[in-house]
Amino acid sequence: MLATRPRESVTVRAVAAAAEASTTAVYSLFGGKDGLIGAVRDRAVAGLFQDLSTAQTSADPLADLYALAVAYRRWGCGHSHLYTVLFGGVQSFDPSGEVGASDPIRPLLAAIDRALTASALAGDATAIALSIWATLHGLVTLELAGVLDDTTAEAAFRSSIHATLRGWTTAEVFRSLRQAEPAR
Repeated sequence: MLATRPRESVTVRAVAAAAEASTTAVYSLFGGKDGLIGAVRDRAVAGLFQDLSTAQTSADPLADLYALAVAYRRWGCGHSHLYTVLFGGVQSFDPSGEVGASDPIRPLLAAIDRALTASALAGDATAIALSIWATLHGLVTLELAGVLDDTTAEAAFRSSIHATLRGWTTAEVFRSLRQAEPAR
């Protein structure tokens, strides 16, 4: 319900009926609608954080950033309702809050910091993170909406993430990436 309806239209009674439970159960477990919404968001945040935290790391910070992108996409596509609750626009979302210990952005910021330290990327870490996230969010949202078939979604994902990462690379890394690309 939270993924498909505006917050105002979701009632404790409707949630209880859908769950074949009493309204008393919902109030006992969650304290009311706000507590229920908070619990669903917390579950979504924890699941996304878990998947991003288990992404493989290596000596190559750009490969690590790509692995995080793959993990984000896999989680979003595999948990479409929770993804929609977090980012679908039906519920409010404020990305400007302070980063907590279990915040899904933490693994991305850590990987960006490693890439900046290794001189693989250049720029402001927050701007880089927002750029990567905006690209990922757009791609996953289009994929979940059914706008892209599987083949197109995969090709768009690969090319868009690589292009976004290349856009933040240092000049030296950019040249080496261009030289390593096969001739078209």
